[in-house]
Amino acid sequence: MTTLNFNGQAATADLATQRRHASHYGLGTDIDLTLFGSDSDAYLNQACDLIDQYEDRLTVNRTNSEVMAINHAAGIAPIQVSAATYTLVKQAIVLSQQHFGFNALIGPLVKLWRIGFSDAQVPTQAEIDERLLLVDPEQVACDDQNLSVYLKRPGMELDLGGIAKGYIADRIQDYWEAFGQRAGMINLGGNLLMVGDSPLHDDHQWRVGVQNPLSPRGNAIASVKIGPCSAVTSGIYERHLEVNGKSYHHILDAKTGYPRQNDLLSVTIFSKASIDGEIETTRLFFAGEPEAGWGIDRADLYGAIFVTKEKHLQIVGLPRESVTLLDNDYTID
Repeated sequence: MTTLNFNGQAATADLATQRRHASHYGLGTDIDLTLFGSDSDAYLNQACDLIDQYEDRLTVNRTNSEVMAINHAAGIAPIQVSAATYTLVKQAIVLSQQHFGFNALIGPLVKLWRIGFSDAQVPTQAEIDERLLLVDPEQVACDDQNLSVYLKRPGMELDLGGIAKGYIADRIQDYWEAFGQRAGMINLGGNLLMVGDSPLHDDHQWRVGVQNPLSPRGNAIASVKIGPCSAVTSGIYERHLEVNGKSYHHILDAKTGYPRQNDLLSVTIFSKASIDGEIETTRLFFAGEPEAGWGIDRADLYGAIFVTKEKHLQIVGLPRESVTLLDNDYTID
């Protein structure tokens, strides 16, 4: 998770004092929305409604949604969905077929392990092997003409949890900008999107904190000074299962059926679009280390911060002077 860190500095512009805020519960998390200089709460309320509408379409945590309709019809028939749902599902399938770690068909494995729920378990190898047959992204047919999706094998399940928050955050920003809103903060349970220039500091830069992976939510180990951006984190600390002295985190590898093992506690991506932050955190977490040439040909990817189990921070792409260490238990390589 990423957290906001204002370092105790006072607001430096009239715009900062014209703050409107809304708290909301959705997408399985606490949501905070803030606008600066806005003349109405309507833009916050409409953003909350937008979140609820997308959740109604995309959730897999209820019996009925467009994504669940696709899942219920696995091995039976294609299901036609709305244009927005189809666009996101197709993008998720195309990404899954690149096999870099992201897999939108991971649902059967997630439901097998149940990490983060009271009935979490370590499955048998036979159970894992059975589910691995159902997480193949090549067994999905997307029909652009009919806006339909077909999961070819019974038991297959889409799960857009690794991409939906980023997509929704970007849509909120689109909505705000369409109505001329100049600056704001979108926090979808740790997925941050900083809209416009910050009114909180003389340099108009935001201060974004990187969550301490070993402490309760809200404790930052570093602060990044940066312009408008998204900040998204993948890490092993949010949900885990302890069995016989061994810890299993929730980031499952669709190739093995087990939690992905490497030297990372977390990786945070700073990018223009939040959906790209979601994608790239998964890519780099599965890589386990900075990839040679990552982001060089992408002006919309601003940088990354890796946090290792040895408590080292590795900074990629961001100016070193933009990162301030806040926790002396950690070091910057």
